[in-house]
Amino acid sequence: MDKLRRALSGNDQCDEESGIMSQIMDETTLSWSTRIKGFAICFVIGILLSFLGSFALFLHKGLTVFAVFYTLGNIVSLASTCFLMGPVNQMKKMFASTRIIATFLVLISIALTLLAALELGKPGLALFFIILQSLSMTWYSLSYIPYARDAVKKTVESCIT
Repeated sequence: MDKLRRALSGNDQCDEESGIMSQIMDETTLSWSTRIKGFAICFVIGILLSFLGSFALFLHKGLTVFAVFYTLGNIVSLASTCFLMGPVNQMKKMFASTRIIATFLVLISIALTLLAALELGKPGLALFFIILQSLSMTWYSLSYIPYARDAVKKTVESCIT
């Protein structure tokens, strides 16, 4: 688009001061509406994968297929946030000191779910890791909402005592 603007304005020569990296960044930067569309599409695909896994529970190896679809749905949903803030910024936020434990719990539970479902063939263990994955994804997601973790902690404490 910048090339078209430069050509129409009569300034079609390349700016000598801008380097190749800034030119690449200018060409690969997504608009806000494209980012929102990409996020929404990936997020919906992730939810659909998780939902389709629910139908797999009625098949022969249902729990194994469910575990795989549910995990793939979570991965796609998690990757959808890269559209909103960019993959590098997303990785920085994922491994920030406030959510590094939650990030590792999510990644480990994803890996253990796939291991239990595909390699070990233990549906009961896969179900345990699916529950762990759901809880860790919830805790990870709460880290993006200010004071949400504190509210959940206080709620759980009041229910226990």
